[in-house]
Amino acid sequence: MGKVKFLDNKQGYKRQNTNILARIDWLLILLIIMLAVISIVMIRSAMTSGQYNTDFSLRQMIFYISGFFMVFVLTFIPMKWVKQYIWIIYGVGVLSLVILFFAPVSPITPIINGAKSWYQFGFFSIQPSEIVKIIYILTLAYVVSQHNRYKLTNDLTVDVKLLFKLVAVSVLPMLFILVQNDLGTTLVMIAILFGMIVVSGISWWLIIPTLAVASTVGGSLILGILYRPDLLERYLGIHPYQFERIYSWLQPEDYVTEGGFQLSNSLKAIGSGGITGKGFSDGIIYIPENHTDFIFTIIGEEFGFLGSTAVIVLLFMLMLHLFRIAATVNDSFSSYFIIGYLSLLMFHVFQNIGMTIQLLPITGIPLPFLSYGGSGLWANMLAVGIIMSIYFYEYRQKT
Repeated sequence: MGKVKFLDNKQGYKRQNTNILARIDWLLILLIIMLAVISIVMIRSAMTSGQYNTDFSLRQMIFYISGFFMVFVLTFIPMKWVKQYIWIIYGVGVLSLVILFFAPVSPITPIINGAKSWYQFGFFSIQPSEIVKIIYILTLAYVVSQHNRYKLTNDLTVDVKLLFKLVAVSVLPMLFILVQNDLGTTLVMIAILFGMIVVSGISWWLIIPTLAVASTVGGSLILGILYRPDLLERYLGIHPYQFERIYSWLQPEDYVTEGGFQLSNSLKAIGSGGITGKGFSDGIIYIPENHTDFIFTIIGEEFGFLGSTAVIVLLFMLMLHLFRIAATVNDSFSSYFIIGYLSLLMFHVFQNIGMTIQLLPITGIPLPFLSYGGSGLWANMLAVGIIMSIYFYEYRQKT
């Protein structure tokens, strides 16, 4: 055992083990390794469908190796250093989106799947919006922690100022991601913003009316899409083909040859898995790009209800562990960051699994740590590295 030092603060006496190995969050590492193994194995299984010439499981393994190296480096970088350069980091993140928007189509900034959302560098590409999500969480955490640090009174005026600050830092990244035709990532950022608002200390007298207005607008849009699409087309300029995603979600059987093909086959695949599944690599139902956003469908078909439940439990254990750290860590900035990342994680998991079982519309949001993709995985590993640093430098075990 290493030496123990005591810290006297508002929460009472704490202790921090000075043994370096004892200050590593081994449980977090174990959970990520388990998800990595499942991801690589299931992506390898997707290769047996015959729709790919590339072994994406090998690429995912390389992404994970580089991601773990990133975690190792970030573990030993104190968050107090990050806070000193937070606005520079935020500016670089937004600038990467701005450059991508204004840059002409080229081999470096190509149009992929109808969107110019990637920087292409030889054998791999980077989607800056994925990294910007983590930068966005860091920025919101900094804004909230600094505001509350100098907060002298509890009144709606002060809360309105904080809400304005949060919205102000949200506008640019959300705008440039939305114009990239990336509604899914925009929704994720809205979920992050909402999570941060809830824990920021803003009065519910301000939050509830804001949510009521947002819910009313959202509900009106959905009702308009279902019953009066002509009005939305006339006054908002929405084209009929843009309604297809909602229609194919509600009635996939009527759009099997169009937008409902993936969802229809996803339901068949998960349903055919039964309790125990068909077995590894024995999935037979064709689903395009099943190694990315529909990786959960492979799990459901090949390992059934039990395998799907095991994956959900593993993801829940990860979120529960992160929440425990957020509730115990001393530094408010670090705590807010973990809560923000938890908002991202929960939205991704709920949305991705929900869209494969028709609970939610398809938005192209991947399943964290499991879906194939370098940018998405690196973004999550970046967050894990930051949390490892928080655990290493700031987490305190209660005596």
